[in-house]
Amino acid sequence: MKPDISEELVLQAAGHTRVAGIDEAGRGAWAGPVYAAAVVLPLDRDDLLDLLASVRDSKQLSRTRREELLPAIREVAEAVGVGWAEPAEVDEIGIAPATRQAMARAVAGLDGRVNALLIDYVRLPELDLPQRSLAKADIHCLSVAAASIVAKVTRDRLMIALDEGFPGYGFARHKGYGTRQHREALARLGPSPIHRMSWRPMQELVLRENIDDKTLPQPGKQSQYMV
Repeated sequence: MKPDISEELVLQAAGHTRVAGIDEAGRGAWAGPVYAAAVVLPLDRDDLLDLLASVRDSKQLSRTRREELLPAIREVAEAVGVGWAEPAEVDEIGIAPATRQAMARAVAGLDGRVNALLIDYVRLPELDLPQRSLAKADIHCLSVAAASIVAKVTRDRLMIALDEGFPGYGFARHKGYGTRQHREALARLGPSPIHRMSWRPMQELVLRENIDDKTLPQPGKQSQYMV
C-alpha cells in the first residue's frame, strides 16, 4: 500500500498548518536505545507525492532502499527531529513511557512550531498539542512513513557503530533484536552496558557479576547516541 497525505490534509483543513508525523524504531530490541523521529512535510507542495513516491513504512523496505530515501526525506521535509531514550531509561520507567519520551524529544528537536501530531498507535499526553493516533499510520500516512525511515536508519547506524565498541554481540547484524545469535552471545559474554537489564532475556540468563555500574548509560545524557 502506498501512503498518502489524506490524514495530514484533514488536520491542515482544521487549521493545523504544520503537522508532524511520528514513529519509533527499536521498541522491541533487547539492547540499545529506542529511537523516534518526527517529520513535517510541505503539504501544499504540488510535487510532494512525486518526490517521495518511494517512501513506505520502513519495515517494507530493504536497508539499502531506506538509506537511499533518507537524504530525499531530509531535503523535502520542512523539519526533521530525532529523539531517543537510553537503555537505562527503558529499565527505569518501562518501554512504553520511554517510547513516548523519545517521541516527545523528537518533536522538541523540530525547527519551528508544530500545530498537530500524527502518530502510529501512540498518544503523547506529555505534549499539549492536537494529535491523532492511528493504527498502521506508518503504512497509510506519508509523514509517519517518512518518520519510520528516519528513525530506523538513524538507529541502525548507531547499532552498527556500537558493534565496534561492544564486539562479539553482533549488533551490526541484528541491531539489538532477539535473534538466536544474540541470545548465544549473551550466554557467552553476559550483558553489555547497552543491554536492557529489566527485560526477561537478560534476567533469565546467568549473568556475569561485578558489572561496573559506572559504564552503564545514565538517563538524560543523550549525546553519546548521536550519529
